[in-house]
Amino acid sequence: MTANSMIRFVAVASVIALLMGVAGCERDESTLEPAAYPTNAEVFLDEFGAGVQFHAFGDSKVDALDITTSVTYRGSKAMMFVVPNAGDPTGAYAGGAFTSPGGRDLSGYNALTFWAKASMPATLNEVGFGNDNTGTSRFVAMKTNLAVSTTWKKYTLPIPLPAKLTREGGLFFLAEGPENGNGYELYLDDVQFEQLGTLAYPKAFMTSSSISVELGDTFIIEGGAVTFNDSGADNTILAAPGYFSFASSDPAVATVDADGVITAVGLGSATISAMLGEMTVEGTVNVTVGEAAPGPTTPAPAPTFAAANVVSLFSNAYTNVLVDKWSADWDDVSVSDIVVDGDDVKKYSNLVFAGIEFTSQLVDATEMTHLYMDLWTPDPTDAPAVLKIKLVDFGADGAFGGGDDAEHEITLTGATTPALASNRWVRLDIPLALFTGLQSKGHLAQMIISGDPNTVFLDNIVFHRAETATAPVVPAPTPSLAASDVISLFSNAYDDVSVDTWSAVWDAADIEDITIEGDDVKKYTNVVFAGIECTSQPVDASNMTHFHVDLWTPDPTAAPAVLKIKLVDFGADGAFGGGDDVEHELSFNSSSSPALKTGNWSSLDIPLSAFAGLVTRGHLAQLILSGDPNTIYVDNVYFHK
Repeated sequence: MTANSMIRFVAVASVIALLMGVAGCERDESTLEPAAYPTNAEVFLDEFGAGVQFHAFGDSKVDALDITTSVTYRGSKAMMFVVPNAGDPTGAYAGGAFTSPGGRDLSGYNALTFWAKASMPATLNEVGFGNDNTGTSRFVAMKTNLAVSTTWKKYTLPIPLPAKLTREGGLFFLAEGPENGNGYELYLDDVQFEQLGTLAYPKAFMTSSSISVELGDTFIIEGGAVTFNDSGADNTILAAPGYFSFASSDPAVATVDADGVITAVGLGSATISAMLGEMTVEGTVNVTVGEAAPGPTTPAPAPTFAAANVVSLFSNAYTNVLVDKWSADWDDVSVSDIVVDGDDVKKYSNLVFAGIEFTSQLVDATEMTHLYMDLWTPDPTDAPAVLKIKLVDFGADGAFGGGDDAEHEITLTGATTPALASNRWVRLDIPLALFTGLQSKGHLAQMIISGDPNTVFLDNIVFHRAETATAPVVPAPTPSLAASDVISLFSNAYDDVSVDTWSAVWDAADIEDITIEGDDVKKYTNVVFAGIECTSQPVDASNMTHFHVDLWTPDPTAAPAVLKIKLVDFGADGAFGGGDDVEHELSFNSSSSPALKTGNWSSLDIPLSAFAGLVTRGHLAQLILSGDPNTIYVDNVYFHK
């Protein structure tokens, strides 16, 4: 072997040995433990804990949170939330979630604690942990209506089952609205998780209930509560379903998953019970499953309102606001979530009255004009069947029974507008103006549905603002009367008689001649009163029976708005003020007959006999339009028989 060959051999052998050594030292990944999540306890102790982020809730005052050095429990800093006054344009309430995006292992603690005081006595609407602001939080726990005074006090929120919080991102959250319409400052300090020795003897419970559902229905157990002995006093925390382990006495009838979603899979009865760790939860849900009633096989048509003009409670077409409950604790109905050809639908069964609540984040529908929903029922809708819809506004104080609540209920039947119908989707687009007792729409908190249909499917429940056109995009309908029966002042359909002026020197209106798809139209703006004169050749309408005009306005036409039409006959002398003049004026709005409409052509065909003071019609010289509409488009002005 040459020297060079020896060198090559040694080099190769060294490499092989190195590779074997590397291979021999390689770790078996199957034996690796998952990376541990941090166990940091701090949310805020003079500074935010490591990685803590704040996310303001939707519709809240986004700049409500500040750090103050002037009011602290201890140390040099505290958190301050500025709760807005009612009607504050920057937000309806103060609230948000403090999160740790990577998650923390909080299983070594049994409580979240914090110190709090306020600039005035207040009741904190919601405060808790487990809300990571993703919309998928499984381990929310909270207290509601927590009293806060003007002096510092420590508050303890027990963790229902610490073993569940091994990778929790929701560290702390709160939501608080004005107190009787008044804003204030809320101070928080030393927000942290602790292992306390003062919490003992937990007792878990959920509300017992009995429900009758149909095959295929799903519905959610709302969760429960856990009460601890805290230094001799009860301390109760509300707990989301994720904390509990549920079981069904007969999975062939009803199944229940880890999030408390019950599914009716077979006919019969089953009892749903729960455990909290090793502890039996007081309360059960008794489920009776019957045959499914007929239901929709195709989804409701997707609404096409612009998203900017919508506040959506429930629709796959829009981003929905928070709805606390689709079946309130106090209602009498069973609700389930179903899917129709990929579209989410709410199904209400055994309907007496259904309470839909959005009390934690009230809905401001001030700028909205309509309540819209799609409804399907297999039940009869002919009289005497009715469906009632009630809206409730909690007022500026945001609380039920605070003295400023308002509500109104409307009744729908198969003969109303809009109308109910059976076995098909019906579109209920209801003007909010019909809810006449609803003096305010800025703090809507409840919708209550009741009536005769036993089963109701609902979709696309939204408030929306109707877009009102500012000008007609199509011409008025073309008249079809025989020319021999018409005396036309202005119409492309006929030969017009002579009109001296379409805006007299003495009137108060601006006029413009425009065309719409080739059709000539008179456009009046800034209308106080518009004078139309044919004084040089007065019109003889003695043999005519009607006066006709097509009008279009973008302006309100509902009472008290009014449009007035006056006809003036100069008499046989053909001169104004000659002693034989006669005239009469009629008023029109959306409730008159014929009716005036907003955003649509209104064809006013008016019997001349309605102009009772116009005792002669042989020398008609003036037509005067006046009233509330600021802008009026006019076409097809003629007399006919």
